[in-house]
Amino acid sequence: MHIYSHPLCQQHLVPDGHPEHPKRLEAVLNHLRECGIAQDSPIREASFAGQEDIARAHSLTHIKFVQSILPSTDTPVPIDPDTWASAQSFAAASHAAGAVLDGVTDLLAGTTQRVFCAVRPPGHHAEQKSAMGFCLFNSIAIGALNALANPQIHKVAIVDFDVHHGNGTVDIFKDNPDVLVCSTFQHPHYPNRMFDVQRNNIINTPLNEGDGSTEFRRQIEADWLPALEQHKPDVIFVSAGFDAHRDDPLAQINLLAADYDWVTRLIVDCAIQFSQGRVLSTLEGGYNLEALCESVEAHLGALR
Repeated sequence: MHIYSHPLCQQHLVPDGHPEHPKRLEAVLNHLRECGIAQDSPIREASFAGQEDIARAHSLTHIKFVQSILPSTDTPVPIDPDTWASAQSFAAASHAAGAVLDGVTDLLAGTTQRVFCAVRPPGHHAEQKSAMGFCLFNSIAIGALNALANPQIHKVAIVDFDVHHGNGTVDIFKDNPDVLVCSTFQHPHYPNRMFDVQRNNIINTPLNEGDGSTEFRRQIEADWLPALEQHKPDVIFVSAGFDAHRDDPLAQINLLAADYDWVTRLIVDCAIQFSQGRVLSTLEGGYNLEALCESVEAHLGALR
């Protein structure tokens, strides 16, 4: 397994009290070292995604907007009430996307079958023309589209178990039948958009507040497995948000680390069946540091 990150991902600054703060990533990276995962899979420094790569998923207007809003100091400025930018935010988001691109390169070269990108800011709320929900660029979408640009890749799947719906990923791929998007999420809940898109390649699986492990697992088996079997992706991408954990402050689905182990094993089994074992996962949400670290460890234990 290859793990990617970059120091600048911790230089994307937000106001005091904001849940998506740099210590999230610091805690994850420290935990990977402490639990031994980083010894087995040393953390690699991610590349910088260029404009051409980002523009596969986002309009040039949006890319230039993110560049233009950057302050000259480390004091963050708001894009919307949830989403902020500081002096290094464009670089951080570009390295977050670059980590996914590096992972795609590794998977297609056959140097590994599994990749995890320990990066921030997250990406799955970023739509083609807008930043929102803590997200500036949709890293997983950028990676998926760059994979599809390779002649050996014909179809991909993106599975998203963050507690918040991946509206940005749906926005970017709703009219692209080569990309299957499967998303579980608490509903009604933020962002309350794109959850009702009806396309053959969009599998929206809303969960009720308090549903917990049993319903999460039942719905994934009922919705994701038939869709993945029909689509037969060449690569499976994962938007790995861990904010459905019962200790997370932003939602109420009440999962445990064991559920992330379970869903990751299901994804890996599908990848072995359809995708030559190729799975690329990138960090999205998760805002209780202890629960986040425990869940990431469970995810990577199953991913390996």
